[in-house]
Amino acid sequence: MDTYDLAPLAARARSLIVPGRRRILGIAGPPGAGKSTLAAALVEELAGTAVLVPMDGFHLAGAELERLGRAARKGAPDTFDAAGYAALLRRLREAGSGGAPAHAATGGETVYAPAFDRALEEPIAGSVAVEPGVPLVVTEGNYLLHDEGPWAPVRGLLDEVWYLDVRPDVRVRRLVDRHVRFGKPRPYAERWVAGPDEANARLVEAGRARADLVVGPRPRPRQG
Repeated sequence: MDTYDLAPLAARARSLIVPGRRRILGIAGPPGAGKSTLAAALVEELAGTAVLVPMDGFHLAGAELERLGRAARKGAPDTFDAAGYAALLRRLREAGSGGAPAHAATGGETVYAPAFDRALEEPIAGSVAVEPGVPLVVTEGNYLLHDEGPWAPVRGLLDEVWYLDVRPDVRVRRLVDRHVRFGKPRPYAERWVAGPDEANARLVEAGRARADLVVGPRPRPRQG
């Protein structure tokens, strides 16, 4: 984890944990901000008391995007099952309410969440098991602070939301490199990032003021 200062963020996430009650921490930000990297690092640091549930598991399948005529805008708010994501957040809260602390044996419900396979570019159902004794769910995605249409209830289902702020040139470079790493030709990747990804980034940035915490990157030491 070399972009954000993990220690104080892990301490803040840990402070959300309340024995016997499930809390949900959201990490929002534009494409390429480092949401999934930070979320995974937090969950690892919290060592068994947290689980990661990505919003990207609610991407509509490629065939459905083609049917709807939205494949060229993949990643836009209406290319996800936002209502399904909100329903999962409600279910996670209900399944964890009144539960025991992590590692305790309980008779509660294990909730299964989808994930997104970047190599396949498809959501995969039932990929993430959220056991009843886990007190903190960390969820990350672009539209946790979006307040329009079926996304509007999401903010109220999260106990705290952090917004990741990163320089646009860094974010763009990361996105292009990510597309190339998963098999896209670089010219195609650059066009996609400049088009749909940037349009989505502007929309995501509009929700910045609704975050509880704005997280900036850790300054790099000056060279020479």
